[in-house]
Amino acid sequence: MHMRNFTTAELRGFQQICTPEGAVVAIACDQRGGMRSLLASDPEKQAAISDSDLGLVKSDIVRYLGAEASCFLLDPVCALPGVVESGALPRDVGLLVGLDASGFDTDPAGYRLSRLAKNVDARRVRALGGTGGKIMVYLRADRPEANDHNIDILKRCIDDFAREDLLLVVEFLTYALEGESKEAYAEAMPALVEGGVRISLDCGAKVLKVPYPGTPESCATINDMADGTPWTILSAGVDHATFLDQVRSAVAKGAAGVIAGRAVWKDCISLDREVTRQRLTDIGILRLKEINSVVRQSRA
Repeated sequence: MHMRNFTTAELRGFQQICTPEGAVVAIACDQRGGMRSLLASDPEKQAAISDSDLGLVKSDIVRYLGAEASCFLLDPVCALPGVVESGALPRDVGLLVGLDASGFDTDPAGYRLSRLAKNVDARRVRALGGTGGKIMVYLRADRPEANDHNIDILKRCIDDFAREDLLLVVEFLTYALEGESKEAYAEAMPALVEGGVRISLDCGAKVLKVPYPGTPESCATINDMADGTPWTILSAGVDHATFLDQVRSAVAKGAAGVIAGRAVWKDCISLDREVTRQRLTDIGILRLKEINSVVRQSRA
């Protein structure tokens, strides 16, 4: 892997989000709305969960999984700077700071419009102690008219981080259109992910976080397209066993590793911190060890 076009500073940042063997085994904890929905089923109870409450849950995830992670992806709304200032984040674990706001807007045609968190740019990421940043946008590669707003966000963030000479991970998510059946969407998934990778690379992305594209063949296609640009897969909330199979498939075809969230911790978190700590100790750490093991074996 020739680390396409990295500056020295970006290369150093990438090294710091990797394991000593050079694989990315990162835990995503930048979710807000998604995490609230796991902590409470009732919308009123979800709304009652404060940013500081959510920050404590994230702090516990970092504290109890930190020994097995190469990096954490955290948000600047609930988690930071608290997770750093409390000492929860180990000194030798990387920190990616999420730039995207929770949720999305929708245009008149039904396409998703991504949003950025307020007052968070490359300079702010550096001030929060970040090793780098992460931007997520929604893409439908088969509908060029769906992507103009989100590509503009992507390019602006990439340019901003280039000016600061700071590592930026580019994530995209696909989504089903209104009226699109589950079967049709699943069939389109490989092409949608491959198309999203192409758009991201054309915008200048240097590290990618992508949905699992559905097949090993599609993983191989993505790896060829990336041509040395490190790419990782996200868990998209699938169950742990399914995610292990996806990790095995992607890494064997050249993925640099994973940036996984809910597949690791969704069954562990609770508003009762003692329950969270127990589940992270009993369940979360074992899942992360298994992911680490699969990544190592699949890279061999």
